[in-house]
Amino acid sequence: MLAITQYQDAFIAYLKEQHILRQPQNLYEPIDYILGLGGKRMRPVLTLMAAEVFDCDYQQALPAAMAVEVFHNFSLVHDDIMDDAPLRRGKETVHEKWNLNTGILSGDAMLILAYQYFEQYRPEIFRDLAKLFSKTALEVCEGQQWDVDFENREDVTIAEYLKMIEYKTAVLVGAAMQMGAIIAETSEENKRLIYDFGLYLGIAFQLQDDYLDVFGDPETFGKQIGGDIIENKKTYLYLKAMAFAEKPEAEQLQHLYSIQPADNTEKIQSVATVFNATGASEATREAIKQYTLKAFDTLNRMQISEDKKQALRTFGENLMDRKV
Repeated sequence: MLAITQYQDAFIAYLKEQHILRQPQNLYEPIDYILGLGGKRMRPVLTLMAAEVFDCDYQQALPAAMAVEVFHNFSLVHDDIMDDAPLRRGKETVHEKWNLNTGILSGDAMLILAYQYFEQYRPEIFRDLAKLFSKTALEVCEGQQWDVDFENREDVTIAEYLKMIEYKTAVLVGAAMQMGAIIAETSEENKRLIYDFGLYLGIAFQLQDDYLDVFGDPETFGKQIGGDIIENKKTYLYLKAMAFAEKPEAEQLQHLYSIQPADNTEKIQSVATVFNATGASEATREAIKQYTLKAFDTLNRMQISEDKKQALRTFGENLMDRKV
């Protein structure tokens, strides 16, 4: 297997070969823009790695990896519209750089483009990839709707929140890995286990994202710090803080999540202080660790060599140490 950076380089080279800029320009230029903003390329890299884990040349998985990356960025374009987010990876979001209608339509086109990449596979592989992709895409939409619904609810439970991030984020990570396994034509058991590995890693990844949204470095995080607080999102940090808080802290937190000041700086700082004081930040870091360990447990049951297990383990460890 290759180093993670080599998979990243191979995918970026493949991405640059794609002829995305077509006519009409105002439909395709935003697609080229969002795909060119960079990012970790975590999901497509996992598709390539999963193919090689099961003894398939990663190059055979490049079209599927591209489909995953296009779909992921489609979801980001629409998420940014729903959140009215100004920044994505440190740059203007598509709807800010162009306009709202362009963001919606270019996002729609990306979803269709993602499916077209599966057409490069023979019928039985295409069928399995498309079936998994359709299931995953619908789950991502369900997770996004739960995320929106939770903003106006005061009774969101931790179990509900974990289910929401499983659907909104983790299922795509699991699917990205299972696509590599489908292309490699490995056993059904291995396909299931590699999906579970990605699913648990995806939950840990989202919890880490929630944590970095509050406590990350704005120079490296690439998104607006405190965005979840501004949007009054009931993240794992918030739910744990409410569970641990004494009455005065709980009332303060509820008040902070009921206001929309013109300048959110003080609100963000006050919420972060409560998260630390209640132990919610520490509990979130522990949850990140536990879901990462769950992902690693699936490796022990997978019928692959120890060096391949270690490659996947290293990827997970690096992901949990990220600052962006």
